[in-house]
Amino acid sequence: MKRSRSLVLALVTALAATVGAAWVALPAFAAGATANFVKTSDWGSGWEGKYTITNGGATAISAWTVTFDLPAGTAVGSYWDALLTTSGQRYTFTNRSWNGGIAPGASVSFGFLATGSGSPTNCQLNGAPCGGGPTPTTPPPTTPPPTTPPPTTPPPTTPPPTTPPPTTAPPTGNLPKHMLTGYWHNFDNPAVELRLRDVPAEYDLIAVAFAEATGTPGAVTFAVDPGLSAALGGYTDADFTADVQTLRSRGKKVILSVGGETGRVAVNDAASATAFANTTYALIQRYGFDGVDIDLENGLNPTYMAQALRALRARVGANLIIAMAPQTIDMQSPAAGYFKLALDIRDILTVVNTQFYNSGAMLGCDNNAAYGQGTVNFIVALACIQLEAGLRPDQVGLGLPAGPGAAGGGVVAPSVVNAALDCLAKGTNCGSFRPPRTYPGIRGAMTWSVNWDVSNGNGFARTVKPHLATLP
Repeated sequence: MKRSRSLVLALVTALAATVGAAWVALPAFAAGATANFVKTSDWGSGWEGKYTITNGGATAISAWTVTFDLPAGTAVGSYWDALLTTSGQRYTFTNRSWNGGIAPGASVSFGFLATGSGSPTNCQLNGAPCGGGPTPTTPPPTTPPPTTPPPTTPPPTTPPPTTPPPTTAPPTGNLPKHMLTGYWHNFDNPAVELRLRDVPAEYDLIAVAFAEATGTPGAVTFAVDPGLSAALGGYTDADFTADVQTLRSRGKKVILSVGGETGRVAVNDAASATAFANTTYALIQRYGFDGVDIDLENGLNPTYMAQALRALRARVGANLIIAMAPQTIDMQSPAAGYFKLALDIRDILTVVNTQFYNSGAMLGCDNNAAYGQGTVNFIVALACIQLEAGLRPDQVGLGLPAGPGAAGGGVVAPSVVNAALDCLAKGTNCGSFRPPRTYPGIRGAMTWSVNWDVSNGNGFARTVKPHLATLP
């Protein structure tokens, strides 16, 4: 999101490239270290796999590498909690910075999605057999059927065509099935300034931008911006609080967004996680917010932010709305911090509205091409990554700018947003890229911002909101 007068274009080009797997000398593993494989779900044309590395020895493991072969016609796509290099059909997964160490008796795991019907063979853990024998080529008898994973197993990430994921969304205070989200500026910039109560009726969820950092790590604060107050001829905290209740009386939800382009909120340890939960809870109580939006564009620690959000939900209750607005680069891989956070809290997560703009070219879920921003292909192919790697359709929203001035790149006509929604939900109005299945439960769209939309004649809300009602 952008809050300064000078919008900065973040041009990032993320092109996938396979590289030859290089031998890396790692510490010798203690006796008894194993890497066990299981297919957590299988839908015929593809499957989700998981390796669990267990330290059965007496000394700690500091790093690990798992390699295996896949037969021709089977290939790894998305993956998480590991780094990947490939050489032909040989796949090499190594630990991330946070999961290399394994204490005696402990275990870590990583997962991935694959196309094709084959299974891993010739598995090695740091150059030795993964478990004293070949990796099973078929799922063990205890593997659950693909539509009913056990509670500790992530839900199938690629369900059969047109069938929504089997899990249901957590309660989120009667939000619409398909909703429109917009950000409201708590600052003065070239867009039209608005009192909160003047947000157009088309918006279902309004994210107030932004809560900001304090001198205490993890803690956040919020108050009506003096510049905005002056621009509106006087707008107080009491006025704002009354406006929150006015919107809620109209059936709208109002959440507090944390961060933004210049936000410096850092939750990097248990103490800052507690500070975040406590101060955010206090702001919710003071102003009447329905939830929180995480829009930290300068990085986050998924472990401690997850801890903070779970602590906050424990205090607020099951109706707490938890939204996110990552940049496109943050959602290219399930191993990335933002993506990992979303997957780790998907049992309490409401929606991820990825910013499909200010991006340059990006990789789609087909792993075969870089798509240029500002097109139906770009929006659909990038949303597909999230939909195929673990998030439910009701947790995925499409974030786009509300016309000229709102972003440095990726501005599209609202009709393009509608076409992308149609392609994902119904398989119609697609460009040259078509997702592997449809996602009728796709949550909806988000725009930066309400203020820019009003500045541009309300074209985004008045075009996209009615269209959401046509989705399945």
